[in-house]
Amino acid sequence: HLCLYISQSTFAISSFRFMATNDLMMELQKDSIKLDEDSEKKVVKMLLKLLEDKNGEVQNLAVKCLGPLVGKVKEYQVETIVDTLCTNMLSDKEQLRDISSIGLKTVISELPPASTGSTMTANVCKKITAQLTGAIGKQEDVSVQLEALDILSDMLSRLGGTLYSFHSSILNCLLPQLTSPRLAVRKRAIIALGHLVLTCSGNIFSELTEHLLAELKRNESTSTTRTYIQCVAGISRQAGHRIGEHLEKIIPLIVRYCNVEDDELREYCFQAFESFVRRIFICRDRCPKEIDPHIPNVMELCLKYITFDPNYNYDNEEEEEEEMMETENGEDEEQESDDEYSDDDDISWKVRRSAAKCLEAIVSSRHDLLQDFYKTLSPVLISRFKEREENVRADIFSAYISLLKQTLPIQSWLHASDASGKDDVPLTMLQKQVPNIVKALHKQLKEKSIKSRQGCFSLLTELANVLPGCLADHIPALVPGIVFSLADKSSSSNMRIDTLSFLHVLLCNHQPEVFHPHIKSLLPPVVTCIGDPFYKITSEALLVTQQLVKVIRPLDKSCTFDAKPYVKDLFPGTLKRLKAADIDQEVKERAISCMGQIICNLGDHLSTDLQPTLKIFLERLKNEITRLTTVKVLTLIASSPLKINLRPILGEGFPILASFLRKNQRALKLSTLTALDILVKNYSDSLQPAMIESVLTELPALITENDMHVSQVAIMFLTTLAKVYPSCISKISGSVLAEIFQLVHSPLLQGGALNAIIDFFQALVLTKTATMGYSELMKQLTAPIYSSGSAEASVMLHKQAYYSVAKCVAALSSACPKEVPAIVNQFIQDVKNPKSSSAVKVLAFLSLAEMGRTMNLSSQRELKTVILEAFSSPSEEVKSAASYALGNISVGNLKEYLPFMLKEIGSQPKRQYLLLHSLKEVISSSPANGLEPYVEDIWALLFKHCECTEEGTRNVVAECLGKLTLVNPSELLPRLKKQLSSGSPHARSTVVTAIKFTIADQPQPIDALLKGCIGDFLKTLQDPDLNVRRVALAMFNSAAHNKPSLIRDLLNAVLPSLYNETNVRRELIREVEMGPFKHTVDDGLDVRKAAFECMYTLLESCLDRLDIYEYLNHVEDGLKDHYDIRMLTFIMLARLSTLCPSAVLQRLERLIEPLRATCSTKVKAGSVKQEFEKQDELKRSAMRAVAALLTIPEVEKSPAMAEFSSQIRSNPEMASLFESIQKDSASLPTSESMDMS
Repeated sequence: HLCLYISQSTFAISSFRFMATNDLMMELQKDSIKLDEDSEKKVVKMLLKLLEDKNGEVQNLAVKCLGPLVGKVKEYQVETIVDTLCTNMLSDKEQLRDISSIGLKTVISELPPASTGSTMTANVCKKITAQLTGAIGKQEDVSVQLEALDILSDMLSRLGGTLYSFHSSILNCLLPQLTSPRLAVRKRAIIALGHLVLTCSGNIFSELTEHLLAELKRNESTSTTRTYIQCVAGISRQAGHRIGEHLEKIIPLIVRYCNVEDDELREYCFQAFESFVRRIFICRDRCPKEIDPHIPNVMELCLKYITFDPNYNYDNEEEEEEEMMETENGEDEEQESDDEYSDDDDISWKVRRSAAKCLEAIVSSRHDLLQDFYKTLSPVLISRFKEREENVRADIFSAYISLLKQTLPIQSWLHASDASGKDDVPLTMLQKQVPNIVKALHKQLKEKSIKSRQGCFSLLTELANVLPGCLADHIPALVPGIVFSLADKSSSSNMRIDTLSFLHVLLCNHQPEVFHPHIKSLLPPVVTCIGDPFYKITSEALLVTQQLVKVIRPLDKSCTFDAKPYVKDLFPGTLKRLKAADIDQEVKERAISCMGQIICNLGDHLSTDLQPTLKIFLERLKNEITRLTTVKVLTLIASSPLKINLRPILGEGFPILASFLRKNQRALKLSTLTALDILVKNYSDSLQPAMIESVLTELPALITENDMHVSQVAIMFLTTLAKVYPSCISKISGSVLAEIFQLVHSPLLQGGALNAIIDFFQALVLTKTATMGYSELMKQLTAPIYSSGSAEASVMLHKQAYYSVAKCVAALSSACPKEVPAIVNQFIQDVKNPKSSSAVKVLAFLSLAEMGRTMNLSSQRELKTVILEAFSSPSEEVKSAASYALGNISVGNLKEYLPFMLKEIGSQPKRQYLLLHSLKEVISSSPANGLEPYVEDIWALLFKHCECTEEGTRNVVAECLGKLTLVNPSELLPRLKKQLSSGSPHARSTVVTAIKFTIADQPQPIDALLKGCIGDFLKTLQDPDLNVRRVALAMFNSAAHNKPSLIRDLLNAVLPSLYNETNVRRELIREVEMGPFKHTVDDGLDVRKAAFECMYTLLESCLDRLDIYEYLNHVEDGLKDHYDIRMLTFIMLARLSTLCPSAVLQRLERLIEPLRATCSTKVKAGSVKQEFEKQDELKRSAMRAVAALLTIPEVEKSPAMAEFSSQIRSNPEMASLFESIQKDSASLPTSESMDMS
């Protein structure tokens, strides 16, 4: 009806047409609308007619209708629309041309992506392309050319892969446009070529680069050369990874053009360099080999041209600073009278700006050149801070900030051990340049230009973060600038916020004394900012004030500065913000924190103001929005050494705090427990028993294995109560103790929570409370294990629980030494009693072990024989516990037990394995000086056993050797090295494994020695023996994971051997007959698996040292390997797509094939259940890798990926698997990596 209505000839009033078209658009936007063939024709015909309507608004609506229409009509109708629009584009009427080009863009944006498998998109695109390339080539009218180029760019960027067959003709059509007389045409042609190179084939890419190179060599005119250089830069921005191989030829040409006297050309040259550096870097901080050789050359050019300002003399400024204004005016007048030159013609600033941006790109991608940067680049940049052109100066600041960010010491476990001095060199060099930086900046801090001042503060903020304390000597130079920016009426809000945030960093990173002379000038403007109407300024100012309070009167050291005069400035402004209820949440919280700091550091100067302020805190404590911040502030005030009088608010405050322990907000519970703990410690005299009890009733619910940290803090609070209020402990209801015992018997208990429980038991037993004496607690601790002689009852407890109980037993015994002989005797009897269950024996041995480690048990004559008898027990658990006990009891008395143990190891081959485990305990737990007299004996003994055929025994020997080496590394490490030349592979594998145990993630004295000789140990990666190579890989993996600094510099030598181990060795695959079946066994699988694990670890710790393309070759082979290897390489691929997406993009076609093969594998019908599960897990893992690949920007432009995506969508099984993977990843926190060590 609508079409009819619109088309009636009487329908001449444009407003009716407008209304009707609007209704049509509403209808088309509904999903429910279905058009039959006839209606389709009418609607299409009508809309195309309306595009030529005289009324502009009707035309606009008609164009909007095209979008939703594309998805509603059949393919041939879309083709009709496109044909008409293309024809109209060539029309003489400008308005019709414009509206048609908008129409075409609308249609293109609505076409379904090729990955949905629709053929319509491909056909329609081909139609448009044929028409557009014709229009671009033949057209006289520039505006038509521009529109056509625009539409072509749109289409290539969205649907480039679909136009595969047209790429060659598109290229031939675009290249001539680069020489068009109109610069706008050239510019759009460059944009279109940029989109083309993303999806075109290698041949077309080469054809394009060859053409550009030839034209650059010809250098017909400066104007076209500029365009070709812009084009090269454009291509590099879009598809940097592809241009790499051509850089060898391109860069020298561009370097040549830098020396041509043409500022615009130079600007484009530097933009091209910048695009090469930015886009061709593969990993996060690394340019690839292709651009490496050119970096010094490019840097030299940048440094030359960043100072290129031929029309301005900077020297005058330095000589005549006072007369600066006059000088400048004088110069201007002279220049204007000179007809030859005016400042408006000077575009040299563009050259300086592009050089600065290029330097920034180099700095941010080349962490390895830091020292060179500080030698050559830093002084030049500092000297250019005086740049007269504001925009250029901003880019110079930006480049220097990038340099500082690169210098920031990396705070992470990976690099903790790298701080051997290499990383300190740039910091030392920077330290020497700080005076020059401040000298160059401090004048600008008072300039009118807000942008310059913001740049200065950003740079100084970064500097203070990189080198805390470095500005201490320069505070007098900086304070006037800070005060000026805070007090200056013309300063924008952002200017003030930036100044305040710099001041905050400055105060945090420097010693308080350096600010004391300046407090008088700094404080008033900051306090004024607290009263600012803009909440962000107030919030920043409160943060600064809080830090200033700590500076005015530091509590951690004695200080002569008199803070009292400043209280009257600080207090009223903060109080006003604290009282206000109608302010921003952030301001409320910061006002509370700031006032808390004032009371904590200056509370003794507040006299009568103190109590009313505390009353406000009480109010804030009752408010849900501010209660968490207030609890933290009360903790701060309660722990103040000024002993602030909180008593008046405790009566009302304590029950409120107790009620917070019930709330379902974890942070609140933890903060409240900390606050209560400090209040009980410091204000015990003013707390009533009833108050304490109100808290006690809340505690049982907090002690649970579901949240170990809350449990730990709650138990620490209980320990404080037991020490401060022993009397209230009798009121500790059974329920709290019951929860604690349950926690002790939990398999999850370890670390901090276990230590808290041990402290609590020791405090508890010392309160001498009747119902909680030693014997009572012991009984409850061990009850579940003794509860029945039968095995079933004790099965309930996890192995970890035995260790926890034993530690608690030992802690109780050390608190009550009188009870020790009796309990030790009881344990010995338990072990001797043939009726004891193995659980009871295990507990007895573990408890003896824990006690023996800290006490001397040598008075117990029977101990040795009891333990040695247990070595022949039928139960593995009992044997292991006895061996652990012998080791730990020996630690308590080395003189008595160690010689005995060594003698036994020599004379008892059957018990050797268990005795070696005991020896391992001794070496791990004894202090180095205690072990020294025995080192030689132990060493000789271990080397007797290092060739043992049992791998288990060899591993224990290796661990003992490794840990023993740590006792005296300078003597023992060379001995280990000597053993590498041993003839027996078993001995070599033991020595290499021993090295693995000397590498820890914490810095150790052995590190420097290890670094010197780890290369020799890594040579075993080429050992003829398979097993030696496997343990060498395990050692290499441990080093890469725990202490990458040991191996970073050796990677060039080690990687070929590592990659060699990832290959499948046919000679190691054998067939084994199992009855009627033949089974294939691959002896090389373990070694390959170890090699791939090392590769994964290197991704995390040494990415910048890897040639990522070679690395990918081996990942690619792994994707086709055995099940275990494929699982690993899928994880590696997912990680790679985050770390170096552009390299993965380049290899996408080759990587997708194995993924596709895995995802579409079918398990044979009669296979066992395990086979189905295995395949399912493999598919899930592959699909996770696919999901990770799809997160790479621009991946959808790869034809191979688009095809695979459509295959996944069209296959129901794959589609559902893919959806479930995406749901999983959405619900998980983004885990960056997987631990492979």
